[in-house]
Amino acid sequence: MSMVQYESLLREASLRVTQPRLAVLAVVYDHPHLDTDDVLEQVRREYASVSHQTVYDVLRALTEAGLVRRIQPAGTTARYEARVGDNHHHIVCRSCGTIADVDCAVGQAPCLAASDDHGFVIDEAEVVYWGLCPTCRGRQHHPVNRQLEGST
Repeated sequence: MSMVQYESLLREASLRVTQPRLAVLAVVYDHPHLDTDDVLEQVRREYASVSHQTVYDVLRALTEAGLVRRIQPAGTTARYEARVGDNHHHIVCRSCGTIADVDCAVGQAPCLAASDDHGFVIDEAEVVYWGLCPTCRGRQHHPVNRQLEGST
């Protein structure tokens, strides 16, 4: 996306267009699933003086406006992504923490049809798959890793 498109997104969400908001939005679009510290690191490459608090405030405002989504798989720090409103899910590597998007398997948001809704009106489902990414899975078969496993 271009800066003009980011400006338009902010205006459509009734948010004031500021350099920190534009920078954070661009980072989240370009690098999905970063945590706050990583977003800050990326933003500081262009705006060295931006504060940690500013990035927190911008992420909160963008999340509240529905421009970014905050995810936090169990045992991990909060992460941010620009893919919003489609009820997709995530897969997380147990070893390195890599996160990838996973579309619903079939149909129109099939996970919203709970076997028993207990009277709730369900509008979102959050599914997190856990496993090992291809890189970490390959490391498991490396002789050095086998030696380390045996020593613990």
